Amino acid sequence: MSTMDVAAGAIRRDETVEIVLLLAFAGGYIDAYTWIIHGVMANAQTANVIFLWVYAMAGDWIKAIHFVPPILAFTVGIVIAAWLRRVAGERASALSVLVEIVFLIVIGILHNRVPDLAGTLGISMVAAMQSAIFIRVEGAACSTVMITGNMRQTVENIFAVVYGGAPLGALRKSAIFFALCAVFGCGAAAGAFATKAIPNVALGIPVVALLIVLLRCEVTPREAVT
Repeated sequence: MSTMDVAAGAIRRDETVEIVLLLAFAGGYIDAYTWIIHGVMANAQTANVIFLWVYAMAGDWIKAIHFVPPILAFTVGIVIAAWLRRVAGERASALSVLVEIVFLIVIGILHNRVPDLAGTLGISMVAAMQSAIFIRVEGAACSTVMITGNMRQTVENIFAVVYGGAPLGALRKSAIFFALCAVFGCGAAAGAFATKAIPNVALGIPVVALLIVLLRCEVTPREAVT
């Protein structure tokens, strides 16, 4: 999407700043939850791959295999997201959020009964769907499940503004990407606190954030940047 499209008000409802920030909060929260409860990352498969090979090279295959299921579940989630985009078009974003909400509610209810592996698989799968469906904010590529790319774009846009000759909207973009990084961190902090304090209902918090996203995806018309 070009700058002209954004200026003309052609922002997709699932690319608005409000929705992407809510998803970033949920992404950070869920990663903290799965790390504390299951000892793996739901979103950051880079970390899972690193731990997998670190333990494998040390000959600790039991710990190494522990990181395989979330990687496989994440792969399945990407496939489901690709299928949703083909069959549902613009409705894919709302449907993926609905699936994520249902999975988190089920896992939250069965927290004390379902095996750790099942919880990890379910959360990693829906995390993958979020990472594959929600990939832009106001037309610019972003991530709601990790901050590496967002941090890079924050610094690049600030540099462009300071150095001179920055494209129109560079300062706004840097602010948005910085906010994504900050909100993701806040989500991780909230997830860590809630998982320790109220483990049995901790997943209720990201569910609330995702419900707001679902409502916004369903009822909010395409918006213009003011």
